[in-house]
Amino acid sequence: MTFQWTAVAAFLYGEIGVILVLCLPFISPLRWQKIFMIPLWSKVAVFWNKMFLTIIVLLIVLFLDAVREVKKYSAVHVNERAVNVNSSAFDHIQMKLFRSQRNLYLSGFSLFLWLVLRRTITLLNQLAKEMASHAALEMQVNDATEAAKKYLAKIERPQEALSEKGNGTKKELTEATNEKLRKEVELLKAELQMTSNALHKANIEVAAVKKQSEGLKREYDNLMKEYEQLQESLNEEEGKKDL
Repeated sequence: MTFQWTAVAAFLYGEIGVILVLCLPFISPLRWQKIFMIPLWSKVAVFWNKMFLTIIVLLIVLFLDAVREVKKYSAVHVNERAVNVNSSAFDHIQMKLFRSQRNLYLSGFSLFLWLVLRRTITLLNQLAKEMASHAALEMQVNDATEAAKKYLAKIERPQEALSEKGNGTKKELTEATNEKLRKEVELLKAELQMTSNALHKANIEVAAVKKQSEGLKREYDNLMKEYEQLQESLNEEEGKKDL
């Protein structure tokens, strides 16, 4: 096995191991998120996208090369089998075909698991965020529930005290209320009487003023008539003098 395919095989085994570790059930996503927040990982995360794309490109190139090798040796294998060459050459071609198929599987599974690994890490981070938000919401709900219980308890205590006192003081409260209402009715009656008296007095004064104004009007009319008579008499005297 050449160096490049040895590296691909080692990379594939490493991917399998990392995915198995990430899938362990007793390690929660929150713990994985804490591990990913280590300063070392935060420094690596800067180059994560570039490294991911670079490895993708390399694996695709190796996969296509392996596909080409498989096609080439498959065609040679069929042709040499048809012409009945010697067994050593046939075995050599068959070995080449086996190696190219092996390389195809190595590069193909490495490419597939590399995509799966990235997706698994992304899902773990998302799941950890959802779990953290769910825990925060649960704490808020518990706090709100406790506050509501305390508030209800504070409300129920005065209500119970009032209900206990209410049975004994209900009649007293009713009598006091009735007495208060009676006093208010008497006050209203007195105010109404005073208002009616004031209205009657005002009506009398208005009638008196009206009569007085009518008398003044009559006097004014009489004065006007006397003035006209005097004016006529003066005019007649002046006319006689002129003659």
